[in-house]
Amino acid sequence: MKFRRSERLIDMTHYLLERPRQLIPLTFFSERYQAAKSSISEDLSILKETLEHRGIGTLMTVPGAAGGVKYFPSIKKEDAEQHVKELCERIADPERLLPGGYLYMTDILGDPQMMRKVGKLLGSAFHDKEIDVVMTVATKGIPIAYATANYLNVPVVIVRRDSKVTEGSTVSINYVSGSSKRIQTMVLSKRSLREHSNVLIVDDFMKAGGTVNGMKSLLEEFNASVAGIGVLVESEKVEEERLVDDYVSLVRLTDVDVKEKRISVTEGNYFSKPISFL
Repeated sequence: MKFRRSERLIDMTHYLLERPRQLIPLTFFSERYQAAKSSISEDLSILKETLEHRGIGTLMTVPGAAGGVKYFPSIKKEDAEQHVKELCERIADPERLLPGGYLYMTDILGDPQMMRKVGKLLGSAFHDKEIDVVMTVATKGIPIAYATANYLNVPVVIVRRDSKVTEGSTVSINYVSGSSKRIQTMVLSKRSLREHSNVLIVDDFMKAGGTVNGMKSLLEEFNASVAGIGVLVESEKVEEERLVDDYVSLVRLTDVDVKEKRISVTEGNYFSKPISFL
């Protein structure tokens, strides 16, 4: 079946967006659309310009016989600023205050549109890193991990507090919580992570960083490397020294006043990091 250019562009765009960071040979598109490689190259030039103009991402062409094209999700700075502003406004809503000064976050974590924005923000921050898997700890970090992994086109690995029979043999460590100073346990199935993997750690909330630091220690048992750390919200007020230094945060929680029912937030350190915006 012969495709018109308009049909090729639509189908090619969909195919690339479904497979971020995956190398697609030009011969694949040429055979798929029964078109010359020169025509495919022209189509890709149109797509690259449009994707970058719309703030969706960019295309990178890999030359050579084994080359092709890769789609890298990215974001415009003004779009990123708008997403972070929306997050701050939603988190600052005093109605989400719970007894004890805790914040109700399930509505945000369960919002597919918001999670797509969070995934794109974090995915864009680490799109140029060599990442094999995204890791988080059950349970609230799971939506963030899957949203981020979707933009990086990598699997998700979930660390648990206790072992499950369905996980098979596991590796467990004890770690000290940064805020409560309690000894806690982390468990990860041996089958879920290959040795020497490059891992992006994500989490929903970070105080002193004890949980993230625990995941870093767990990775050492697999001879794996930390490719980056991303968190949705970080707390500004930390009584003890923060255990994690190099991380990306979207929102910073500066104060919670239960008596006045006030939640004070600002943007995290996202825009102070060397992120390549479109």
